[in-house]
Amino acid sequence: MKRVFCVLLAAALLPAVSASEPNVEEIDYLIASVGKNRCSFIRNGRRYAGRDARYHLESKRRRNAHLFDSTEEFIERIASKSATTGKPYLISCRGKARQTAKEWFTALLEQYRNRAD
Repeated sequence: MKRVFCVLLAAALLPAVSASEPNVEEIDYLIASVGKNRCSFIRNGRRYAGRDARYHLESKRRRNAHLFDSTEEFIERIASKSATTGKPYLISCRGKARQTAKEWFTALLEQYRNRAD
């Protein structure tokens, strides 16, 4: 009976142990890209220089690591909008239409993954 209990307990814990880990390299790349290529990061109506925007996103990443298990969830839950106001973050690149950070990060992630193939 004890053996059956141990096997059942191990089986119950297995999904938690094998849960997906966020891809650190992808998220590092996305954050490092903010403020480069003549693009501005706009948070709550205010433009931020690259370094300040990167610091903000990295800080949110550390404080909220429990809220995401993938790069896509990082984009959706952390890097796309203000947790305080709910307003979407925006990216404004010279010569291009302004877009949401979610759109910008999602496209950047796709480019990164295609480059890695």
